Amino acid sequence: MARLPGRVAGLSRTATGSFTASWGDPAVTMRCGVARPSGLTSTSRCDEVDGVGWYSQEFTEAWRFTTIGRSGFVEVTVPAVHSPAADALVDLAPAVSAMPVVTACR
Repeated sequence: MARLPGRVAGLSRTATGSFTASWGDPAVTMRCGVARPSGLTSTSRCDEVDGVGWYSQEFTEAWRFTTIGRSGFVEVTVPAVHSPAADALVDLAPAVSAMPVVTACR
């Protein structure tokens, strides 16, 4: 995993593992090497934030974002209390950008 920021969406990092990291409480979490989301298709919307494409899923308690077009999948979960959720994606973009682009966001 590339060098991760100490703060995401104004929250301090609380834990880091080999393939995971979290910030704050309730935690914004990042997981690397996750499976392709079952709902992600070739026609799914791609939201680009600072050069990184994301597949967005809104749930009652949180947003889940999964990278699109990178050499692997990275998942970021942002609890609803941390609004706007995209702030976390802005802070994580430099680290995620270290992963090679396979397909551009469309």
